Amino acid sequence: MNDFYCDEVLSGKTTVEKVKETANVLAFKHTRPSYPVHIVVIPKRHIASLTTLSTEDDGLLVEMMSVIREIAAEVVAEYGACRVITNLGEYQESKHLHWHVVSGDRL
Repeated sequence: MNDFYCDEVLSGKTTVEKVKETANVLAFKHTRPSYPVHIVVIPKRHIASLTTLSTEDDGLLVEMMSVIREIAAEVVAEYGACRVITNLGEYQESKHLHWHVVSGDRL
């Protein structure tokens, strides 16, 4: 399984610049950004994808969305716009649920 977030970020093997952290969610600047502003938001426990969430994960999903909302609002306030993206299936390179908050033209 390809899970950069568990294997590298959450294990501490790869150092990241944290943007926000809660009990169950971590947001950080992407280690290989594709946009001038590129923040990744992940749950601190392994969940493979948005489509694998169960009803027991509803609280975690609300917590993640709250973090995403706060970061997106800050990005919009500073840069005027942002996108919130998650990838699924073959588009999802790392098999760990994650959201991208991005702004600007693709690098």
